[in-house]
Amino acid sequence: MRFTGLFPALVTAAALTALLSGCQQEEAAPAAELPKVGVVTLQTQAFTLTSELPGRTTAYRIAEVRPQVNGIILKRLFAEGREVKAGQQLYQIDPSIYEATLKSAQASLQSSKSLADRYKLLVDEQAVSRQEFDEAQAKRLQAEAVVQSAQINLRYTKVLAPISGRIGRSAITEGALVSSGQSNAMAVIQQLDPIYVDVTQSSVEMLKLRRELASGQLQKASENAARVKLILEDGSEYAESGQLEFAEVSVDEGTGSVTLRAVFPNPNQHLLPGMFVHAQLQAGVNSEAILAPQQGVTRNMKGQPTALVVNQDNKVELRELKADRTIGDQWLINDGLHSGDRLITEGLQFIKPGDEVSVSEASNVKVANPSPDTANTSAQGE
Repeated sequence: MRFTGLFPALVTAAALTALLSGCQQEEAAPAAELPKVGVVTLQTQAFTLTSELPGRTTAYRIAEVRPQVNGIILKRLFAEGREVKAGQQLYQIDPSIYEATLKSAQASLQSSKSLADRYKLLVDEQAVSRQEFDEAQAKRLQAEAVVQSAQINLRYTKVLAPISGRIGRSAITEGALVSSGQSNAMAVIQQLDPIYVDVTQSSVEMLKLRRELASGQLQKASENAARVKLILEDGSEYAESGQLEFAEVSVDEGTGSVTLRAVFPNPNQHLLPGMFVHAQLQAGVNSEAILAPQQGVTRNMKGQPTALVVNQDNKVELRELKADRTIGDQWLINDGLHSGDRLITEGLQFIKPGDEVSVSEASNVKVANPSPDTANTSAQGE
């Protein structure tokens, strides 16, 4: 009977001992390690906003050379594809007929002048009537006009360059018959220095830019507001800077765009009419821009840009953003992120909003403020 009562007591003691031992082991287990993330601390910075717009080059001035009189071409006096000066003779039209016409007109003028001079002496003596004298004077003036017209036609047999520039190929050869007012040009001269660049900008972008300037969100880029840079077809940057000349006063109904014209120096004539280029226009300065690395910006199911940041309690927060456009490998943020926010760019796949995290500086992002002279934007409206 004594052994029977002792056995349950021993079992109970052993169970208590095992329970206490398990509790001690649980207390000794290490706590779960917090997920590690890399962050970039955002700061406001001054940023010159530029817009890259497609366009084409256009000659500064274009002159189509056409004959003013009829005749046969005797000579071509220029080299195709070369520079010509204003007033330089380009063609010689056969002047024979116009020389004869001028001599005939000069003879008629001499006769009319002699008669008018004689009548002038006779009218004072009342030997001829005043009406006869007036008619003689009128014939003299008519003869002078005929001489002047003949001289002009003779001068037009020398076809001169109306402007300075580079002349293209000749559309006619020696021996060809040309006529005054013909539709086909004999040659075309284009002034290439300076040269125009016509670009198109969306009317929506133009209205947005004006609204931002009016609200103070953007400041005018002062004397550089009209400065334009040019990117050529091969991706290289044109050495000369241009100036914005004007913006078209109407919107193209078909494309919804506005044409802007810039003028560029072209001393070496590297730019030729018809080339496709991209113009970078300096629109304004955002003195408090927030630029977020693209590694820290993702999109939700609705396609809206979002970002994860670490708050003061080292917990993850989800932010919905308004990202206007890209600048290199960064997003220009309009709303959703502020100066001092710690944007997560590393470890995004291991966390979710509300998680407590361990924070360190991101190693996958090189933080550098874009140069106002080189920063470029591509329109990617949200």
